[in-house]
Amino acid sequence: MARRKVRVGLVQMAMGEEPKANLEKSLAFVRDASERGADVVCLPELFTQTYFPTARRSKALPEPIPGPTSRALAAAAKKDGVILVGGSIYEADGKGRYNTCMVFDEGGRTISKYRKVHIPQDEHYYEQDYFGAGNSYSVAKSRLGGLGTLICFDQWYPEAARVDRLLGADIIFYPTAIGWVKGIEQVEGDWKRAWEGVQVGHAIANSVVVCAVNRVGTEGATTFWGGSFVCDQFGKVLFRAGDREGAYTVDCDLALAGVVEGGWGFMRNRRKSTYGRLTE
Repeated sequence: MARRKVRVGLVQMAMGEEPKANLEKSLAFVRDASERGADVVCLPELFTQTYFPTARRSKALPEPIPGPTSRALAAAAKKDGVILVGGSIYEADGKGRYNTCMVFDEGGRTISKYRKVHIPQDEHYYEQDYFGAGNSYSVAKSRLGGLGTLICFDQWYPEAARVDRLLGADIIFYPTAIGWVKGIEQVEGDWKRAWEGVQVGHAIANSVVVCAVNRVGTEGATTFWGGSFVCDQFGKVLFRAGDREGAYTVDCDLALAGVVEGGWGFMRNRRKSTYGRLTE
């Protein structure tokens, strides 16, 4: 088969209390990934701030888009010559507040804007106190192919991954902030194993590359486990990060999707007429 090689960059980082310092550090990691040949680079969720939804009230401030952070990301994409998946930004637009992921092409132009659809609300993840839910999905059309963006809690929903695939995604990026919380037991089982496993399933079911990009470090009672990873279109994990900061690059072959679909036919054998219950 003809190869369609793409080098993906993942920025796994810890956040401090100063947003400007977090932004500067993230852009240094983007530059590092670019210098090592990355075609597209992804940042973590809410990367300019510590993860503030651990409390129902905080001093975290949203910003507009376009705004200081989105402009800095656009400039970095252009300067470093990469497609940049800008993690996510705490956005306010005059009508509401959102958890928003922007994608910028190599010229710094915005090619996608996605507002997180699935918003958790449970102990230590009080996101509904901060974010309204988006109501649509977005896949950026780029020179590499279709780049889908979903955010953190979206990872647990097969419907979101399937919609991105139907919109033309060749790669789905999941900027993330997830970890272990002191005082909350993993009574269901291993959270991290389930987190990786469900996303690997999305990759297989949709013949897409999946890239999950988490933060690291301890913030209050939460220890973010890192573990950012890339898996191919048949679930082979190509790379796992540990629990340290870094800019990592991983080579993927987008042509494998055609081989998987040609052999297994997951998409062509769908029976849409039987799926009505999904929207009831």
